[in-house]
Amino acid sequence: MSEIKLSTEGLRYIALFEELTKATVKDCIIDEGRIIYVIKAGDMGAAIGKNGDHINRVKKTVDKHIDLVEYSDEPAEFIKNAFGPVTVRSVNIVDRNNKRLAYVEVSNKDKGLAIGRDGKNIEKVKLVAKRHHDIDDVILQ
Repeated sequence: MSEIKLSTEGLRYIALFEELTKATVKDCIIDEGRIIYVIKAGDMGAAIGKNGDHINRVKKTVDKHIDLVEYSDEPAEFIKNAFGPVTVRSVNIVDRNNKRLAYVEVSNKDKGLAIGRDGKNIEKVKLVAKRHHDIDDVILQ
């Protein structure tokens, strides 16, 4: 894993999130009107809160869309977590031409959700996979 550098703004968002949810944040990425939080493994329940109370409080406070990804030391598991509600059938990580690639299989009915509007969901997965596990590209199958 490469070293993660956080901006001052990112550190402020982490402090706010941890204060409001009591969940531990490993990373915060500010990306075009949204904030992507990488949450410590096992803290997703605390991050969301009962009936989504915690996450909704954070959304209201920062007035941005919030994406949560549960961290895993295992790259394949991390990628599954990054896809959120999409059911991932398999993740195959290979090294080709000095690049680390993740081939992700999802059902045809979930492909649209996996890609997201304007490719936002797949871009989020690529961003966090590169940042946390040095995976150069994520390819849907």
